[in-house]
Amino acid sequence: MSTWSQAGPRTVSEHAAAVAALLPPTGTEPVALAAASGRVLAEDLTAGVALPPFDNSAMDGYAVRAAELAGASAAAPVELPVAADVPAGRTDVPALAPGTVARIMTGAPVPEGADAIVPVEQTDARPGGGLDRVRIHEAPQPGAFVRRAGEDAAAGAVVLRAGTVLAAPQIGLAAAVGRAELPVRRRPHVLVLSTGSELVAPGGTLAPGQIYESNGTMLAVAVREAGATAEQLSFVPDDVERFRAVLAERVGDGVDLVLTSGGVSAGAYEVVKDAMTGHGVEFGKVAMQPGGPQGCGRLELGGTGVATVTLPGNPVSSQVSFEVFVRPALRAAAGHPAPARPVVTARLSGALSSPAGRRQFRRGLLDAAAGTVSEVGSTGSHLIAALARADCLIDLPADATSVADGEQVAVWLLDAP
Repeated sequence: MSTWSQAGPRTVSEHAAAVAALLPPTGTEPVALAAASGRVLAEDLTAGVALPPFDNSAMDGYAVRAAELAGASAAAPVELPVAADVPAGRTDVPALAPGTVARIMTGAPVPEGADAIVPVEQTDARPGGGLDRVRIHEAPQPGAFVRRAGEDAAAGAVVLRAGTVLAAPQIGLAAAVGRAELPVRRRPHVLVLSTGSELVAPGGTLAPGQIYESNGTMLAVAVREAGATAEQLSFVPDDVERFRAVLAERVGDGVDLVLTSGGVSAGAYEVVKDAMTGHGVEFGKVAMQPGGPQGCGRLELGGTGVATVTLPGNPVSSQVSFEVFVRPALRAAAGHPAPARPVVTARLSGALSSPAGRRQFRRGLLDAAAGTVSEVGSTGSHLIAALARADCLIDLPADATSVADGEQVAVWLLDAP
């Protein structure tokens, strides 16, 4: 008998802490920018070049010396010769001689000697066209429409902090400072395994007493959505020796977590429990519904210990348990700054009852505009269709036996990171 079972049910928080402790922070690996979306930056990123790297034009127009255009107006335009063309990408930009202007494009380097840009709309030139001379009918201020070198970021400055979750803007910034790849936290790798002699792969033919296997696919997708990688093993029959053999063949370097569903209750054919008891994994109850039967520990197989979490087999129990225990642990191990689902409060639409001493996670639909949440389906842990319609979990405290219509409740948002 395990010490957990002897001690009685764990609270949700206690079991969440036990699962999290199994998954230490992952290491670092370099990835190309195109593959960095959703990853967590492992080290501070410094700018290899200033942003912008040189003074450049914010407009199509003319690079000028502002003092030479003092008093220019529509009634009294100033006419000057156009000494050069400066398109974006030109590397041999000549200095601007006094008494001249240079036609310039957006993003092009500002010539030495120029201190302002006059937009083409403030001249008699046509956009895209050129003149040997140009009449300017507005007086610019020094610095007008000039993007100064380093005004966005100085060379050597930290532009992204370690722990940043990378998305398009951050990856664009990394490219802008010259980085072709980034050091990111490695994704945890999870081995997902479902058990049960009654299970048949989707698409097969069901015999009497059989059901299609859904937990493995559901959990593998959930693992990937959490930012980890998943390898789904074909379910094995309710056979302890075969189950151990399958694990021993696969578990080794590169597997951070073994995640199973089914076979953890108090029945006569609980293969997961029978195979792992005495081998580093403890089983017991968590004071929650759905998902009371749970297990976790470091499974010892041939001298190798691997983090293992065992979830109940009913689909709703399995998925809710993943949300409560496994998902935040995986995200924390990968360095996510906010591993838990966002939680909001909403007014309950319709009264709910709850068993004393068990924290309940009810499937719900949130009406954000009205600030209300309603239950989807009922408490049955087999009602996967109701789970599929839900966009949140209604979190009812363990000491609540009833919640009145209109009462405020905590709501976990399932459609948010």
